[in-house]
Amino acid sequence: MDAPRLSIVIPAYNEAARLPTTLQQLQRFLDGWDYPTEIVVVDDGSTDTTAAVVRQVAAVDARVRLLAAPHRGKGAAVRQGILAARGVVRVMCDADLSMPVQELPKLLAPLWAGADIAYATREGAGACRVGEPWMRRVMGRAFNWLVRTLALPGVDDSQCGFKAFTAASAEALFRHATIDGFGFDVEVLYLARQHGLHLAPVPILWCYHANSRVHPLRDTVLMFRDVLHVRWNHWWGRYGACAPEPHR
Repeated sequence: MDAPRLSIVIPAYNEAARLPTTLQQLQRFLDGWDYPTEIVVVDDGSTDTTAAVVRQVAAVDARVRLLAAPHRGKGAAVRQGILAARGVVRVMCDADLSMPVQELPKLLAPLWAGADIAYATREGAGACRVGEPWMRRVMGRAFNWLVRTLALPGVDDSQCGFKAFTAASAEALFRHATIDGFGFDVEVLYLARQHGLHLAPVPILWCYHANSRVHPLRDTVLMFRDVLHVRWNHWWGRYGACAPEPHR
């Protein structure tokens, strides 16, 4: 297969039930594109049949490939997938496809126009949330307030699981990223800000799925710890210089 222009990276932990539908939707949507694409699924040490599901799809579609990894967390899985991807543009995509695939061109548009990173946001004009429980919404906004205060002023939604990177920005940022858990998004966007990259927010339609892997209370506490680690790493100079070449 020709080197892809677009890579879609999906971190997956015990996603055997949801992946077939997600992969089918992505495959059908990408069938009409006139340039090479790939779908990279990173199995984060699943204990179900996630790997077998992906292998079955990959056997009949060369665009799909599986990366197996020990269970370390979503951040570690995304990092491995982004760095293994070959696309000129690399998109991280949640396994539940809570952002409908039809929103993908909207997420990619800022990169084609010259941005280094585009991040989906469920906030602001043009964004729409469907079916989200009020408690999860409250916990999410509380965490985002902490993120804006401590690390990312002006970023109204750091945690939406859909982001797009140029190959240059992806290689530079993820090679310096350290967080294995859900707080990795904050770290990557923080690094991007520190090195003057062009970040573009993209309001999207987002649909809540009841079997989300995120536990609102437990994971909010863990992500807060990760935010503190980001500041700590910066203060101690642990990130080093990671500015990529200008976008081409």
